[in-house]
Amino acid sequence: MRRRARYRTSARVYDFISAEWPVYRAGRVPAIDLMALRPGHRVLDIGCGTGLNFPLVQDRIGPTGSITGVDASPQMLGQAQRRTGAAGWGNVRLIEADATALDVLDIAGDFDAVISTYALSLMSDWPRVVSLMIAASRPGGRVAVVDMQTPVGSARVWTPLARLACLLGGSDIGAHPWTAIESELTDVREVSLRGGHIQVRVGSVPETARGR
Repeated sequence: MRRRARYRTSARVYDFISAEWPVYRAGRVPAIDLMALRPGHRVLDIGCGTGLNFPLVQDRIGPTGSITGVDASPQMLGQAQRRTGAAGWGNVRLIEADATALDVLDIAGDFDAVISTYALSLMSDWPRVVSLMIAASRPGGRVAVVDMQTPVGSARVWTPLARLACLLGGSDIGAHPWTAIESELTDVREVSLRGGHIQVRVGSVPETARGR
């Protein structure tokens, strides 16, 4: 509920105040590249926010593919709907829901790819959401998580700014939700960016994950 209240007034300007272009877009690009999307693929975006992933995904799946975006904030989804309408995409479905309370049947699973960018660290029960992401994917599908941690090495001097950004956004900088991807999926690819502040993990869903 606190997250919904937080975005009630900021949703309209979120894309401008979130440091998307100077910092956080850097994580979206490799994650979506590593999902190896093709025309016609069905993609689930958990915590889709204003739809910042949508253009990158649409470039790869084309009009024969589809995007299902889930977010708990109606204001953020309103911005995602405006983005979708302005681009003329007819293949986007938006669902207002708390991902921690969703069941795979609620979103009609068997997606070719599932992604969550900078959203899992906002959720108290992110392990349940990662399990949902895996269950919603077809065997062999790709699951991508992009999230944040404190910078490492020489970049540690930027830790106060990284912590402030996460505090303002309501994220738990110590959540490290990508660790579930490393332990549960196969063929996991790793990308570390912005001094380690941005962590990307993309893996394939094994056959044994069906029905989870």
